[in-house]
Amino acid sequence: MTLQVSSKPAFTRAEPDARRASLVEACARVLAREGVAGSSVRAIALEAGVSPGLVGHYFPGIDALVAETYAHIEAQVSAAIDAALEAAGSDPRARLEAFVTASFAPPIASGELLATWIAFWSLVRSRSEIARQHDEQYAQFRARLEGLLAECGMPAPQLRRAAIAITALVDGLWLELCLSPQAFSPAEAGAIARQALAALTSSGR
Repeated sequence: MTLQVSSKPAFTRAEPDARRASLVEACARVLAREGVAGSSVRAIALEAGVSPGLVGHYFPGIDALVAETYAHIEAQVSAAIDAALEAAGSDPRARLEAFVTASFAPPIASGELLATWIAFWSLVRSRSEIARQHDEQYAQFRARLEGLLAECGMPAPQLRRAAIAITALVDGLWLELCLSPQAFSPAEAGAIARQALAALTSSGR
């Protein structure tokens, strides 16, 4: 699986769903490369190889296109985590570790994805739709993490704080891996996360 934030498509005609998807992927690439300031309808249209008017045909404005792009990237990240969970099998501990460490490997651990997320984060304070999506994404991540922790035997009163702590650890390690991949390896990030999980789950018994 590859997150669609880098390669530029080559097309002239497409079905409506494919065209809409291509505009979302073009928006992700422009956000990653140019940031929010450079992500105009014209720039995205140029990236997608279409006219600005066609962008307006599918999206009422740049805010709607950025919001759909956020949802698209979020769905791809979730799919990568789902794949890691499936590969881990049915053992609760293996699934918990897979869920947590999936962020330290491609396609989630990538500079291009980080650049796109930075663009989204810069809009959280000014765009209510992006703020809502951000809150929902993190709530869903923590809820899934709480479920996995519960399957490993953690008592219910401890789930919320443990999930918050682990999410913060994962985010910090992921951010540093993307910013400075030479600082430490994905394997080291995974070992740190597993050590934290071991401490949290053993103290909850």
